[in-house]
Amino acid sequence: MTSEPKSLKDLGLTTRGNRDMLITGLAVDSREVRNGYLFAALPGVRVHGADFIEYAVRQGAVAILTDATGAKLAADVIDASGVGLIIAEDPRQALAYTAALWSGSQPGTVVAVTGTNGKTSVATFCRQIWQEIGLRAVNLGTTGVEGDWTAPLRHTTPEPITLHRMLAGAAESGVSHAAMEASSHGLAQRRLDGVQLAAAGFTNFSQDHLDYHASFEDYFSAKAGLFARVLPEDGVAVVNIDDARGVDMVAIARARGQDVLTVGRSGADICLQAQRFDATGQEIRISFADEVRQERLGLIGGFQAENVLLAAGLVIACGSDPDDVFDVLPLLGTVRGRMELAATRDNGAAVFVDYAHTPDAVATAIQALRPHVMGRLVAIVGAGGDRDVGKRPLMGAAAAEHADTVIVTDDNPRSEDPKAIRAMVMEGAPSAIEVPDRAEAILRGADALGPGDALLICGKGHETGQIIGETVFPFDDVEQASVAVAALDGKGL
Repeated sequence: MTSEPKSLKDLGLTTRGNRDMLITGLAVDSREVRNGYLFAALPGVRVHGADFIEYAVRQGAVAILTDATGAKLAADVIDASGVGLIIAEDPRQALAYTAALWSGSQPGTVVAVTGTNGKTSVATFCRQIWQEIGLRAVNLGTTGVEGDWTAPLRHTTPEPITLHRMLAGAAESGVSHAAMEASSHGLAQRRLDGVQLAAAGFTNFSQDHLDYHASFEDYFSAKAGLFARVLPEDGVAVVNIDDARGVDMVAIARARGQDVLTVGRSGADICLQAQRFDATGQEIRISFADEVRQERLGLIGGFQAENVLLAAGLVIACGSDPDDVFDVLPLLGTVRGRMELAATRDNGAAVFVDYAHTPDAVATAIQALRPHVMGRLVAIVGAGGDRDVGKRPLMGAAAAEHADTVIVTDDNPRSEDPKAIRAMVMEGAPSAIEVPDRAEAILRGADALGPGDALLICGKGHETGQIIGETVFPFDDVEQASVAVAALDGKGL
């Protein structure tokens, strides 16, 4: 991370002994430390960053930010090297504020959205709306940084140093508006705490990430941190009140003194009154501020309207004219890997790819596709390895309940036995067809389609690799669907 050197005091930090010194960079990875850097030795799930302080010092670190545990673990190294030591009760939050001061800039208007499902879509629709009304904008999250300035990201919500480098880069390129995804991991680890938000959104809440969070309530508490801690008191909370936990989020926001804008199907500020579906999209009837409008969305799936209206609410909350916002909704395009039309067979059958990787998302995606499909609906599902084990049979059950035919295949097995993962998914869908190889599963699913049928490939969405062991093999569901359909219909590539 490059910037002009700054003193520790400029970064809001005080060392043991009240020493000041110039810092030339920040790092959370000891391998990235250079001369003059501050190294943040943070507590981790498996190891403490203090274990890498000795290496960071050899790399040239002149100051260490850590907690009391880290200071104790590396006391000998710290004392012998003479580096500056900053002990923080919450070093992750301290790093977030430090990174914000280090970068020094972000787009003038930033919003964040949290929830189990829909974060990428909402953030992307925010960016698209802003662009359509003439503003330079980006969205940051699972699909990287997209829009008027682009960059890859490794995590949905990157650690603060990377996050603020991205925000500063966007701002310096002339981007004025940014929408970002706030994952439960990112919120729990205080990655967003240094970002100045104008508004924040909540989509929905269902089971996911219980491999990381201690309980369902711990998972919800992490999500709620966006409103309880990160969004300032003068910010606006935009909440989907159709979700069972929407009422809780509204209460948290109002307790902070935040303005609240609700989105939903009944009694909401932005109310989705009706939907009508066809093969290529949907018509929606909405009301806002005592005015009723009807708009066309070229998007597949009823839940897409909910995501679009939450995005519209966030844009309106930031000061854009509501008429301008609603007027551009028909121009919004499909989000990569989110109910994306991947291929169409000669008989008219369609193949869609969606990132649905939780029980609720699988059920929602299949149910949302159903009104657009005249014939049978085939669903392909799998589950990732080294992740929440409890959701696997529930994903199978969700697919079995709502699809006409279910194919169970591999997702990203990672370090686990793929056969064991498939068996757990099959517990919820005992009549499903098991096809281990994902490419073959897609081919067989597409081959089963008659006129008016549809195939929904769940799980990987926009991803371009399949993780088996520690190796990432090239694999793109959209590309594989195109290859399968071309082969079946004799078109070649």
